[in-house]
Amino acid sequence: QVQLVESGGGLVQAGGSLRLSCAASGRTFSSYVMGWFRPAPGQERESVAALRWSGGSLYYADSVKGRFTISRDSAKKAVYLQMSNVKPEDTAVYYCAATPASSYVYGLPHSENEYDYWGQGTQVTVSS
Repeated sequence: QVQLVESGGGLVQAGGSLRLSCAASGRTFSSYVMGWFRPAPGQERESVAALRWSGGSLYYADSVKGRFTISRDSAKKAVYLQMSNVKPEDTAVYYCAATPASSYVYGLPHSENEYDYWGQGTQVTVSS
């Protein structure tokens, strides 16, 4: 029902910035929650940032708060993760994910198991 394709990853120096893009297709996303994930210790992916497409809710992991910004462009059906002041610890494969928002009237889902659709990921490597 939904296909997601990430892009924008690459090599960046610590303190630099880059923007990850997630192109969505298959349907409109006004009723979806969109998120960005990266692997965390213990094998499970951690939620880096998330938003409700319709607005009103944003989430950022403490580790990226103030440095990363999640946004969406309705016309382009795209979600972005603007990464600023990146750190070597940010090195990871970043995944775009989506799930219907109907089950999340309050709050946002943070577990990877709560998301139904995933992209293949894009590698971000931060050097120092």
